[in-house]
Amino acid sequence: MSTSETTTAQSLTTPVPEAVEGRPVFVTTHWSVVLSARKKDSPQSAAALETLCRTYWYPLYAYVRRQGQSPPDAQDLTQEFFARLLQKDYLKAAAREKGRFRTFLIVALKRFLANEWDRLRAQKRGGGQQILSLDTEIAEERYRVEPVEGATADKIYERRWALTLLDQTMNRLREEFTAAGKASDFKHLKACLTAERGDISYAEIAAGLGQTEGSVRVMVHRLRKRFREIFREEIAHTVSSAEDIEEEVRYLMGVLAG
Repeated sequence: MSTSETTTAQSLTTPVPEAVEGRPVFVTTHWSVVLSARKKDSPQSAAALETLCRTYWYPLYAYVRRQGQSPPDAQDLTQEFFARLLQKDYLKAAAREKGRFRTFLIVALKRFLANEWDRLRAQKRGGGQQILSLDTEIAEERYRVEPVEGATADKIYERRWALTLLDQTMNRLREEFTAAGKASDFKHLKACLTAERGDISYAEIAAGLGQTEGSVRVMVHRLRKRFREIFREEIAHTVSSAEDIEEEVRYLMGVLAG
């Protein structure tokens, strides 16, 4: 694990208030919508499931690649898995997987590979339905820098899942600053999310922003707090109840720290 990932993981273990500006931490989210409608057709459920799949396809792709599949075969297998997931009734098993999308997805993928691996390899390459647009060129660039030593397919999957959540969180935070007309502030402050507190040069940041050091310290504190809040919101999208959020935070931080 890199130093920046370690620092980010440590900062995320700091508790946040039960509510953010009066809003509850857990509301009806993507995975809870899917679970609540898993026994019947629902446009809302289908849209929520597709959103989750578009977000978390790379950890699955990396899992298949680490199983020894070539890039084209991994692409076909991942595409076909999503076709089955989005079109067939794979969700009946979701309740048995403790309500976490992370767990449900990898268990469903393993079952799919066990049943379909040989058959799909025998088919003409590219014959599967293109349900999701997967940028496999970028995926291969990312996969080439995955750690090799001791990195099983399961470890790759869970690590990439956690890092995808961090990426989603960073993107949302950047968008919030941009929407507020503070893109320059974010550019100067974002490194503080991955820096040790003692390594932050408040004077340098203050000079770049034309602010006092005291103001910058407040800005960094708020930035870190908001990052933690968004991270928990992103996790909430992938669990079925508010009670699962903190447990999932601790688990994923353990994955990043491992």
